[in-house]
Amino acid sequence: MERSRTANSIRNILFSFSYQIITILLSFINRSIFIFILGINYLGISGLFNDILMMLSLADLGFGVALTYSMYKPLADHDYNRLAALTNLYRKVYRIIALAVTVIGLLLVPFLKYLINLKHPIPHITLYYLMYLANTVASYLVIYKTSILTADQKDYILNKYRSYFSILQTLFMTLFLWITHNYFVYLLVQVIFTYIQNFYCSYIAGKMYPFINQKVEMPIKDVKEIFKNLYSVFLYKISGVLLNATDNTIISVMIGTGMVGYYSNYSMITVRLSGLINTIFYSLTASLGNLVVKEMPEKRYRVFLVMQSISSIFSTTCVICLMLLTQDFIGLWLGKSYVLSSYTLCAILLNFYLGIILLPIWVYREATGLYQQTKYVMVITAIINVVLSIYLAKKMGITGVLLASAISRLVTYFWYEPVLLFKKYFSESSWVYFRHIIINMLITIIISGLEILTIGKFIPDNWGMLLIKALIVGATSLSLVILFYSRSGGFSLILKRIRSFTK
Repeated sequence: MERSRTANSIRNILFSFSYQIITILLSFINRSIFIFILGINYLGISGLFNDILMMLSLADLGFGVALTYSMYKPLADHDYNRLAALTNLYRKVYRIIALAVTVIGLLLVPFLKYLINLKHPIPHITLYYLMYLANTVASYLVIYKTSILTADQKDYILNKYRSYFSILQTLFMTLFLWITHNYFVYLLVQVIFTYIQNFYCSYIAGKMYPFINQKVEMPIKDVKEIFKNLYSVFLYKISGVLLNATDNTIISVMIGTGMVGYYSNYSMITVRLSGLINTIFYSLTASLGNLVVKEMPEKRYRVFLVMQSISSIFSTTCVICLMLLTQDFIGLWLGKSYVLSSYTLCAILLNFYLGIILLPIWVYREATGLYQQTKYVMVITAIINVVLSIYLAKKMGITGVLLASAISRLVTYFWYEPVLLFKKYFSESSWVYFRHIIINMLITIIISGLEILTIGKFIPDNWGMLLIKALIVGATSLSLVILFYSRSGGFSLILKRIRSFTK
């Protein structure tokens, strides 16, 4: 069973990682042509609409997360009747959600003028918003079938097909934008491919698990239990949206929609890099769900130590590389006029760092369903973020908005969730975890300072020199980080697992 979990996890990671690499390369090509043809204001509109529709995704109440969690045990027990009933329930709920998202999205149309802050208005703005809305609704129609693949540790199958469709979608969107210079055509291609991808992935799920097509009704008492747990997931969902999907809206209203476009170039880099790292961790979620059901606290804790060491290595190395290379990259890629201040970059990287260093905690939260005990902390975090973002936006501009997100995390769930997880699932003191985090922060600051004073003084003026600088920064940072962690318990477990798997 352990080797099966490991093999499934590795497959999920490899396929997801490949998918992320492909989408990153295509995204940069697409973004370059987008800015060249349509300009920064259209990019700002794109970022704003994505935020609005992410807020609309609250309509699903976090039901997808709850359903995947509900499938772990019946999958382990081979309870196909239960799995069919869960899928049937999911289908009914998501049809209601698709309708709700459509209605709420249409009701927001009259308020768009209050959210968009441009010196020169963009024509047909409502039509563009409706295309984004159609693309969001597409996700709720038939995708309910694919949750069983995620719960059964077979996300790599979905990612394989998603990568195919993602390549075709980005190529066709870029091609049609280049030919027509028309934003509507660009969005129309996106919507068509979203529908095709979702229908095909659902077809694959139905073919692999034919029993989910049976019309099995869930007992009323079980439905009530699922919806009881859903309340906690919903609070997490709304809190996550208020944390992650309000920055662009606040920046647009208080600073300008054009600034959303400038920031989105930086966020694209950090979001794509986070996506690569998240792939490694969230590909393990289903395996951890199986682990939590079947293994003892000691085993869970050893797996956590491995994940913590990996997140520490990634967070420090990536933050240092982004610190020294991002401004050079933006300047060469788009031009010096697109480069934001170093203070803004530091705020962006602080949020990025927290997102990576906390991944082991978040993945265990997903796998264990640890929502009941922490739901109100997330609500408090979200409220602090919104209030502080508005206040700091007036004082510090875009840097203040981004800094507010980091502060709200640090003062709430950054410390609370680890305490709860260690107490409930590991039977260990959380001080071990916090000591590791403090050491990691100090290592990050020390190595960053050393490299800023040395290689950081070199400013490349062409892509070849940037590549050389990137290789030096990456190799130096990774080597120093591994040197620091070579004697840690988690790193030793990683080496032991690698030796065992290669044998």
